[in-house]
Amino acid sequence: MILTPSDIRRISSKGYNVDEYSYYDGRFYRLKNIDNHCYFYDIENGLCKIYGYRPIGCRLYPLIYTLGKGITVDKDCPQADKIGRKDIERNRKVFERILRELNIE
Repeated sequence: MILTPSDIRRISSKGYNVDEYSYYDGRFYRLKNIDNHCYFYDIENGLCKIYGYRPIGCRLYPLIYTLGKGITVDKDCPQADKIGRKDIERNRKVFERILRELNIE
């Protein structure tokens, strides 16, 4: 998952080092996965360690933005069938803000 600069500031404000939880792919910082799960997933209790500070992509999921396709629903999500056109429209401005923050035209 791509992290926005505001995601990085928010998460880092909790004392996490950006190099611990993310990697730079040459264009974007991305959230690391450890053993096929998010860096911040607590295996013992099954919860997110930074839930209140989680990245915007996590907050919007299962809505995702794919270059060339726009806003879509992640079909691998068990809740995908519960997401409709109204959900996409309701979040369009949030995705537009993310794209501006990432300098994606």
